[in-house]
Amino acid sequence: MVNNSVFMTSYALGFQTLTLTGLRFDTHLGILDTEKIAPQPILVDAELCLGSQPLLPVDDDITHVLDYRKVRKIIIDECTSEHVNLLETLIGKLCRRLTQLPGVTGVRVKIAKLEIFEDCEVAIRMETGQWSK
Repeated sequence: MVNNSVFMTSYALGFQTLTLTGLRFDTHLGILDTEKIAPQPILVDAELCLGSQPLLPVDDDITHVLDYRKVRKIIIDECTSEHVNLLETLIGKLCRRLTQLPGVTGVRVKIAKLEIFEDCEVAIRMETGQWSK
């Protein structure tokens, strides 16, 4: 007879994605004179694919998983480190940085400029890496 508790801890896997949504902060971004002078609010959504993971971590210790506090800090730091002219440049830099995190196999990021137009937001979404199970 198979011991189900050993089976569950040894072989039970799931496909894990870390998601941060609605992260809002000010940054220096854009080509317009007003954008070069003052920061503007952006909204960042990010998904990080961690691929196949055990249903339960090795133990209940933050050092054995991807700490989402670090992910949040990386997003803010990358987006605020310097003025960037193009949203396309900023999202590319951010995706590249997030894909360097240990265990991350894929990244999806959306960055929206919230106040560029009075009647809409402008956003770019980029996806890179592996997302299949």
